Amino acid sequence: MASLFKKKTVDDIIKEQSKDLRGTQRQITRDRAALEKQEKQMEAEIKKMAKSGNKEACKILAKQLVQLRKQKNRTYAVSSKVTSMSTQTKVMNSQMKMAGAMSATAKTMQAVNKKMDPQKTLKTMQDFQKENMKMGMTEDMINDTLDEIFDGSDDEEESQDIVNQVLDEIGIEISGKMVRAPAAGKSLPSAASSKQATISDDEIERQLRALGVD
Repeated sequence: MASLFKKKTVDDIIKEQSKDLRGTQRQITRDRAALEKQEKQMEAEIKKMAKSGNKEACKILAKQLVQLRKQKNRTYAVSSKVTSMSTQTKVMNSQMKMAGAMSATAKTMQAVNKKMDPQKTLKTMQDFQKENMKMGMTEDMINDTLDEIFDGSDDEEESQDIVNQVLDEIGIEISGKMVRAPAAGKSLPSAASSKQATISDDEIERQLRALGVD
């Protein structure tokens, strides 16, 4: 019972109109088919009268045929009009829905604008920009410091490698010299050792003389 007294919406009205227009279109199509059938029958009748030589009957039937064809052509015009009305109805429905959506959007935008403070929003954006710049500067400073630390570490390691290499060379040379030189605080070499050293020197001088070096 409640549905009987329910107020029809615009969509309900448009649906009913579209249904009526489709019914009208089907009826026009049936009428045109009947007129085409009648046209063929009348053409056959005119041919029959012409063969029998009945000119008066041919004239009368020819006039009727002309009227029949005019009526059939009118069905095309009416069908076109009905189609145009159906299209216009659909377009109007779409426009109404679009207008409703725009209205709802406008109300939402108004509500948002009422709650949103432009000055506060601007300040928030400025604060964000400032903090973002500070964060970027801090990050740059940290990166520069880390680069200096790691770069210094690399230089120090490289310098230490060079120093170690030089010390190794010097150490080898010093070790070679210290093998021949007595260490401070140690006892003097024994007579056997001195003799061995003397022999070694004599051997060296002999080898030099053999090479022609005085």
